Amino acid sequence: MKAATGIRIREAAQRLELTYDDASVITLSAELLRVLAPASPGDALGTIVPGQPLPLIGGKRLVSLFSAEPVGNYALRLRFSDGFDSGIYSWEFLGELGREQGIRWRRYLRLLEDSGLSRD
Repeated sequence: MKAATGIRIREAAQRLELTYDDASVITLSAELLRVLAPASPGDALGTIVPGQPLPLIGGKRLVSLFSAEPVGNYALRLRFSDGFDSGIYSWEFLGELGREQGIRWRRYLRLLEDSGLSRD
């Protein structure tokens, strides 16, 4: 997926809005971005691998997005209110989240429930 031509943080709604050349828009919640964060190999979260269980993180319902900084022409570095700032979100990954956010969100909620964890 190509880089977004517009990047906007909607603070009141705690969302990241990405606009593309073809006028399409992807809107992703800060909570979703945080709990599905791709981590570097040295991070405690591990790396998200398709088909593998997600690293389970609870308590992020009120997390906010502070900034979205381009990393070259292939990704964004997102910084969150809980101090997490090492996630590099490739344009490809952001596109996948945009297309699959409903499925991934429901899976995350099910895993939280099964583990006895909460979004709060």
